Amino acid sequence: MQLNKIKKIAAGILKVGESRVWMDPDKTPRIKESITKDDVRNLIKEGIIKKRKKAEHSRSRARKLKEKKRKGRKRGYGKRKGSGKARAKKKMEWIKKVRSQRRTLKELKEKKLVKGKGMYGKIYKMIKGNYFKGKKYVEEMAKGAKK
Repeated sequence: MQLNKIKKIAAGILKVGESRVWMDPDKTPRIKESITKDDVRNLIKEGIIKKRKKAEHSRSRARKLKEKKRKGRKRGYGKRKGSGKARAKKKMEWIKKVRSQRRTLKELKEKKLVKGKGMYGKIYKMIKGNYFKGKKYVEEMAKGAKK
C-alpha cells in the first residue's frame, strides 16, 4: 500500500493529524507491506510508526526575562500600565500596614510605653479597624493615652 494511505490510517488510529505521524525511514519496505488497519496497529506497537510531539513555544526567553525582573530590572516607567494603586494589591498593602503597626504596638508594650487599663487591647482593635494611617499615629496614640 502507498505510504500516504498508511499515514492516513495511522493518523486515525493515533488520533492525531497526518503531519504528526512519524514513520521510520529505514523500515519503509516493511511499512509498504502492511495492508490492513490491524497491520498498521502492529507497526505502531513495534515502534515503527510513532506519534510526534506537539510543537511547543520555547520558554527560554520568558525565563531570562523573569530572572531580570527578579533582580529588579525592567520595571521602569515604560514598562508600567495602570496606576500605582492598580499595580499594588490592596489586600497586600493593608497586610503590610497592619503588621508593621502591630509590631510597633508590641514594642511599645515591651518598653512599658502603653499604660492604662486595657489600652493595649483598645489600640490593637483600632489597628484592626484601619483607624491609623501609619506607625507614627500608633505611637502618638499610645503616648497620648499615657498622660
